[in-house]
Amino acid sequence: MNKPISHITSIQNDTVKAMAALLDKKHRDRSDAFLVEGVHLVQESLLAGADVLKVVYDAARGIPAELRELLEQSSCELIAASSAVMSKCTGTDSPPPVFGIVAKLKPDLSALYREHSLVVVLDGVRDPGNVGTIIRSADAVGADAVLIGDGSVDLYNPKTVRSTMGSLFHLPIVEGSLSDYLPEAASRGIQLVGTSLQAEKSCYSHNWTVPTWLLLGSESHGLSPLALESVSTSVIIPMRGQSESLNVAMAATVLLYEALRQREF
Repeated sequence: MNKPISHITSIQNDTVKAMAALLDKKHRDRSDAFLVEGVHLVQESLLAGADVLKVVYDAARGIPAELRELLEQSSCELIAASSAVMSKCTGTDSPPPVFGIVAKLKPDLSALYREHSLVVVLDGVRDPGNVGTIIRSADAVGADAVLIGDGSVDLYNPKTVRSTMGSLFHLPIVEGSLSDYLPEAASRGIQLVGTSLQAEKSCYSHNWTVPTWLLLGSESHGLSPLALESVSTSVIIPMRGQSESLNVAMAATVLLYEALRQREF
């Protein structure tokens, strides 16, 4: 490795304290940066051309082979750290062999309003695993963007980042107040579709080929009053067994794949 490498062994080091602080939202917001943990996520961030500020690897384990070429080409700072430092700076029980510090992403807001847009809107979805899975499903079907509204989990929560499996680098993800976006979408003629167990229309009889924003609420409270007022139509996912409902990530995946089927197959 021709790239210069810094070495840090003490958890009292100021750089370590600053990196560990990124486990908390207030410090992520203050520094405008977040953590990516593990070989796959670091690799995805580098491949996507994200602004990777630092890559830190466990000195005892060495630089992962999958990252060597990418790191040679990157302008990021490279740090070899002790196992204690790796443990302090990451949010998993077993510290990964590598983690990165990445500047927060700058999404393309125009993606929300593309012709024939398909956008997923999260309204108060607080479980990081669900949010990450929804982002992966949106990525899988080629959705244009994901909009994360107030009251939802922070996109840059380490658990959310891990559960996206790198998909957060593949499509625009916008965080903001739905009151700033839903009226604009409606004014542009975009259909705003919600889900409801009381809806009469099946998701399979609904037309998903027109510009669509799919609104998903929390499992406990559903859509907020603002979202409910904005919805132009509601659909239900038919169920033949005895399950009361699907969780929000599973429901999102079913609906997104029906949209993909109608649009392309």
